[in-house]
Amino acid sequence: MVPERFSPVLEELKPLARLFADAGHRLYLVGGTVRDLFLDSGAIDVDAIDFDATTDAHPEQIKSIVSGWADTVWTQGEKFGTIGLKKQGRSYEITTHRAEAYSPDSRNPEVRFGDNIEDDLARRDFTINAMALEVTSDAPTLVDPYGGIVDLMSKVLRTPLSPEESFNDDPLRMLRAARFIARMELVPVPELVTAARALHERLGIVSRERIRVELDKLITADHPSAGLWFVVDTGLATMFLPELPAMRLEQDPIHRHKDVLTHTLAVVENVRPNAHDDFDFRITRLSALFHDVGKPKTRSVKQGKGVSFHHHEVVGARMTRDRLRELKYPTEDVEAITELVALHLRFHTYQMGWTDSAVRRYVRDAGDLLNELNVLTRCDCTTRNEKKARLLSERMDDLENRIAELAGKEELAALRPEMDGVQVMEFLGIKPGREVGEALDFLMEIRLEEGLVGEQEIRQRLKAWWANR
Repeated sequence: MVPERFSPVLEELKPLARLFADAGHRLYLVGGTVRDLFLDSGAIDVDAIDFDATTDAHPEQIKSIVSGWADTVWTQGEKFGTIGLKKQGRSYEITTHRAEAYSPDSRNPEVRFGDNIEDDLARRDFTINAMALEVTSDAPTLVDPYGGIVDLMSKVLRTPLSPEESFNDDPLRMLRAARFIARMELVPVPELVTAARALHERLGIVSRERIRVELDKLITADHPSAGLWFVVDTGLATMFLPELPAMRLEQDPIHRHKDVLTHTLAVVENVRPNAHDDFDFRITRLSALFHDVGKPKTRSVKQGKGVSFHHHEVVGARMTRDRLRELKYPTEDVEAITELVALHLRFHTYQMGWTDSAVRRYVRDAGDLLNELNVLTRCDCTTRNEKKARLLSERMDDLENRIAELAGKEELAALRPEMDGVQVMEFLGIKPGREVGEALDFLMEIRLEEGLVGEQEIRQRLKAWWANR
């Protein structure tokens, strides 16, 4: 039985459903849209619904049915059976019943069209997504041949067919499983875990771009650690993020965790969407995931002094850059995350308090990533020692207060020497060259150490520096 609260959605779909019914075809609301409708126990916001549908009509028939009714039709996904359309600002995507499967060495799915909704649902990834709402009948009905409703309410993750068949059809589903485990707090059935462990190398045929999209969705889940443990425990991480299992092998005496990976995932969890009024949540979460990847390669043991990981932030930044490039992340993402990994210990280099000079250097080094760096630094504290945690928090508060104070006096957001290159050349009577760069470095050092000293003073300093070269 379809709940009464679905009525606004059914009313919205009625004109489109009537077109398909009049043409002798069936139309179904399908997949995650149906799942989320059942998850939401309150009033349904129709404007927030993704109208993803499936039908026994083939693409040419879909175009014919909606022609003259839709305001706009787009066909970029037609070879995959998907026709998009817009009516009075509402977007719809309608896909012919289909089955997707990979050949052993293919990175792209082979698409075959079908005429049966049950067969279409059988090829879906998980039972919770293998439900459809038939909307062309006078009495709309739920089609749930694999018990998706029961699994949804029981918080169980399973596949409609055997997990071996499902994961062979599309290996990316193993990584999607991690996302659903994290996002919806689902518990995978044992046979799903066993299949993922046995077939994890099959992920190697999936494009890096598709894996990257899934990683982003996983890392931005409310609590991603359960999904990340899944990819480590099943061996999936070795296929796209081998740094994770490497950290699991490395003991972490500093944070009193069993291993570096446990600490890392705790830091990831610490990064919350409301950690700052203005910061990039996804970039900071990814930075937290990578911030200690350099530890296994920099581990050293000194008798009587224990374990150390000197310069792991430098090594980790290089490793992060290589991995993100391999995963085809955009250049701006690579640069931002790599920089945050390189800077994540910068706060701890100022042990004697925040002088004006120290604040300026910290702000200069962080640049546009200042808020992200501050969030990452706070979240990197996973100690159970309440005193240590409180002291770190107080030191961070002190730093942010000092930044605010100096920002009120100086242009901290755009730290630069008090003279630019043209002024230096005019004042010293020199042409473009190495000397100009050296002069600007000298002036920048004054700016960082002393702040703004004024036009007359800075010119006298530059004149004396030039005379003593």
